[in-house]
Amino acid sequence: MNDVSHPGHPSGTAARIALTASAVSAAGLLLFPLATLGRGFNADGLLLHLSGRVLNLTGSLPPQLPDTGTVLMLAWLTLALLVATIFGAARRANWLWIPALLAFLSAALAVVLLRRGVDAEAARALADSTLRPGAKRQLRNFYTSSGMNLGLFLPLLGSLIAAGAGLSARPAWWQRMNRLRGLLVPVVAIGLSILVGAIVVLLVQPTVNNSGQALSLWQSWLAKSDLVYFVYSTLFAPITRLNPLLDSLKIATPLIFTGLSVAFAFRTGLFNIGAPGQLTMGAIAAMLVGVYAPASLGWLLLPLSILAAGAGGALWGAIPGFLKARFGSSEVINTIMLNYVASAIFVFLIGTDKFPLFGKMYNLPFKAEGYEPRSQELQQAAHLPTMLNLLNVGQNGATTLSIGLPVALLAFYALRSFLKVPNRSLIALVGALLLGALTWRIGIPVEVVGSQFNASFLIALASVALFGTLMWRTATGYALRAVGLSPKAAEYGGISVAKNTVLAMTLAGMFAGLAGTHYVNGGALDEYRLKGNMPVNVGFDGIAVALMGQNTPAGVVAASLLFGTIDTGGVDVDQKLDGVNKDIVTVLKALVVLFIAAGGFLSRRVTDPPPPALVQKDAGQAGTLNAPEPGTAAAQPNVAQNIHHAQTDTTAPQLHKEEDRA
Repeated sequence: MNDVSHPGHPSGTAARIALTASAVSAAGLLLFPLATLGRGFNADGLLLHLSGRVLNLTGSLPPQLPDTGTVLMLAWLTLALLVATIFGAARRANWLWIPALLAFLSAALAVVLLRRGVDAEAARALADSTLRPGAKRQLRNFYTSSGMNLGLFLPLLGSLIAAGAGLSARPAWWQRMNRLRGLLVPVVAIGLSILVGAIVVLLVQPTVNNSGQALSLWQSWLAKSDLVYFVYSTLFAPITRLNPLLDSLKIATPLIFTGLSVAFAFRTGLFNIGAPGQLTMGAIAAMLVGVYAPASLGWLLLPLSILAAGAGGALWGAIPGFLKARFGSSEVINTIMLNYVASAIFVFLIGTDKFPLFGKMYNLPFKAEGYEPRSQELQQAAHLPTMLNLLNVGQNGATTLSIGLPVALLAFYALRSFLKVPNRSLIALVGALLLGALTWRIGIPVEVVGSQFNASFLIALASVALFGTLMWRTATGYALRAVGLSPKAAEYGGISVAKNTVLAMTLAGMFAGLAGTHYVNGGALDEYRLKGNMPVNVGFDGIAVALMGQNTPAGVVAASLLFGTIDTGGVDVDQKLDGVNKDIVTVLKALVVLFIAAGGFLSRRVTDPPPPALVQKDAGQAGTLNAPEPGTAAAQPNVAQNIHHAQTDTTAPQLHKEEDRA
């Protein structure tokens, strides 16, 4: 199958993608459990297959199972539509996206009806007056853990991919998809890491079978494949429940700061390994201001403490930046060494209240009383509010979360995407603020346990906006990126490499230093203090976040949210399985970094193809009958001209390409 284009028909590559995705989806319907009709505490499930058979791995059956007749009928319809998609992909038909899209809708409807049936059984059990309260809770937990399994998940995903591949034959759809080309490497890396992680789960976790019956080879396979889906569905479960979602956002907040720090340095051609030390110095500075600044400052105490955190991190980033600019020393080595220095200062301040020097004992005022290494508590005015308190518009003790903030964020990105006028970012910002203000008093009642997810998340979002604006909307950002892409070319163009190196490391350190506000001002460790158990290793996690986010602000936020989600879900996996624990999260993170470093094993022509104009020009030159042979005298002027052009204009095209992607 070749890639020769035919008007209105998908390319050979698109057809192969559609063929593979639909074939894997069809195989998934046949080889994996279709759905889970209920699950016990230890991941023992009640599995439904496409054949209609139910595999009971639980110790007992519930009084009544949900009706699955319509779900099975839709699953068979999905299989038929996937077969049609396979046929269309093999023929490179222009209609192959139609059965693929219908397969997606059929599978989605099956999932919705399955959920509705399970919820009806749960409501019936709760309304049964003959059941004890303990039995009702047990049945509720059993039913609420029901849902689709790999047999429905793979058709949902595969049919959507096949439909996209089919629609790529249309120029308008191809242009939309081509804008997302930067997501190829992280998406493929995540997919490969999930695949390898699934193999790890299959190898280390024995089958969970509480029924006591012996399993056949086929039943063992269904039980094993269910384990894989259970692990990953549990890892990503926090996005469906409020309390775990708040925990995920709390974990993601410092990752956004440190990810921005590493990504900013990457964009300028530097490798910042010093985020742990910069975070530490930022936290120390925030503590010093929050504890010892005059109380008469009042409400100014909080912004001053935040600024101090940024300044502390900036100072710790400026030192290796200066050494790099002045002496050419490696910023990698310098930042690593400064991590140890920051750690020593940290221990010195709150590790003990006394220290000997030249035979004398001196008292230190920073450590609080007691054996635990922690500082004095910050003044009340230096505390960041929790997001629950900030967004709560309820009255009389009720918790009602305002929709103003999410509405404002969605409005900003929607307006900025669709407006095609000058100053669209400013117009989108004004429109978002107005919509947020109008919808602020509209809230959603929730039941939530207290959470220390705090307003440092808003500081992180402001840092994201600062990163994007500075890097892609200012002359300073242009100079920083130019230095990162080609220092010699930038210097030839009149840009100071030394000045921008110091500036880049200073700003990178500032982003990491602001992460200290999450732990000190925000009380993320349950106290508004500088504490010895502050997890500074999130600075190293920022490297993985930056790589996965392709060094873009939006990518850093998405990667941080992903890592925060699986970190939270990993706790549940650890509780329910014996062979698999929360270390699977560490394995997945390491695999993601490994596969991203390998470029997802994708060809460079796929991830970063040459501009269409250049391809057309080369094709036109290749088709010229009277073109001189390479190496002849007639060809030499053109070769020399091309070499001169490549040497004198190496930076600007790359910068414009980055602006388009951003």
